[in-house]
Amino acid sequence: MRYSDLVSITKGKFNHHSIPDSPIGVISTDSRTIQAGEIFVALVGENFDGHQFVATAFAKGATLAIVNYNLPEYPCLVVENTLTAYQQIAQAWRQQAHIPLIAITGSAGKTTTKEMISSLLEFYCSPQKTVHRSQANFNNDIGVAKTLLEINPDRHDFVVVEMGMRGRGEIDRLSAIAMPNVAVITNIGTAHIGRLGSREAIAEAKCEILHHLSGVAVLNGEDELLLQTAAHNWRGKTITYGIDRGEVRGEIVNDRLVVNNCTWQLPLPGRHNTLNFLAGISVLTALELDLSLSTTKPIELDLPQGRTNLIHLANGAKLLDETYNASPEAVIASLSLLKSFPGRHWAVLGTMKELGEHSQKLHREVGETIDRLGIYGLIVLEDADTQEIVKAARSVSKKYTCKTQDEILQILLTEIKSDDVILCKASRSIGLEQLVHQLQLLP
Repeated sequence: MRYSDLVSITKGKFNHHSIPDSPIGVISTDSRTIQAGEIFVALVGENFDGHQFVATAFAKGATLAIVNYNLPEYPCLVVENTLTAYQQIAQAWRQQAHIPLIAITGSAGKTTTKEMISSLLEFYCSPQKTVHRSQANFNNDIGVAKTLLEINPDRHDFVVVEMGMRGRGEIDRLSAIAMPNVAVITNIGTAHIGRLGSREAIAEAKCEILHHLSGVAVLNGEDELLLQTAAHNWRGKTITYGIDRGEVRGEIVNDRLVVNNCTWQLPLPGRHNTLNFLAGISVLTALELDLSLSTTKPIELDLPQGRTNLIHLANGAKLLDETYNASPEAVIASLSLLKSFPGRHWAVLGTMKELGEHSQKLHREVGETIDRLGIYGLIVLEDADTQEIVKAARSVSKKYTCKTQDEILQILLTEIKSDDVILCKASRSIGLEQLVHQLQLLP
């Protein structure tokens, strides 16, 4: 791709400066890290305007700025919308890189599934090549484009892209840019139901990933709503997976999973994580890869902090750090995982955001799950919604409602014994990772 290609890709115009028609290097949206020879894209958001940093980018050696309006003192490509242009360039580069691309969405488990798929695909890479995957939480309009622009055909054999959403049309837009060869939908839950209104609307939004799919849809075969919705959005090849239902099914033997006479050591405990791993095996099947090649050694995952992170505390207790985020389905899955460990079980929970008018009902369902599982202790950060958890958890021996994380810490210091297991989980904005940090510092 050359500088002159940018005009046809974005329908933009160069300003009066002479632009050399040479190959393009890196395209950056961050003036803080931009280096000499790179192109700077001046994105505009709710709380920032990249046009304010064009001078900084050129001071660091940028060769071109992509802007919404002309800045005559700098070499610029003037476009109607810089984010749209950034995505158009990313799409054009993805089209040139003829590499299998796997896209993942779903209400829960996206990042874990992305890491499992990526780790499985590493077994099939050529020497000196690897799997290129979405980093951190780069699963939105900017992050997906950034991931695509970082594809290097000389270094990458596969691309794995995570796609998140907050409303209708986002997944459609992201899949149009990425043009996946395999699309994975992990499940349909209630995350963002406050914005979308119903699980049916969420299912339609998630199935937008199928609109620009050119290969195989990999679907959770245990999610009936997903299967029904996908059938209205996709007529191509489909592979379903599950423990109880699906074409790719596995038998769990201790910490191992057996599928079609192939055995893997499961990298994470919990039924929900087994389903995520089965999604990964289904991707291998979709790509017609020999499953046995990925069974030769344990799978290693690089998960963000706050995702299925089991921490051994100084007093012998265990801490299950699930603070990265929380939806009702994810909380219920984490409670089931908590219960699988021996010892007394404590759930430390905060509110789940973006549930709208369904919030109290869904928090109540979490409390009912705690009651059904027989969790020993429950501590919540107080608000109207978490009170619903407390009220529904009728059989819990120890229940506390706290106004601050310091109050929670003091209760745990008093109550926790050496064989206890503590789950910490809440929406990201609650900041429950601060409590996890404090617990790790205790002697």
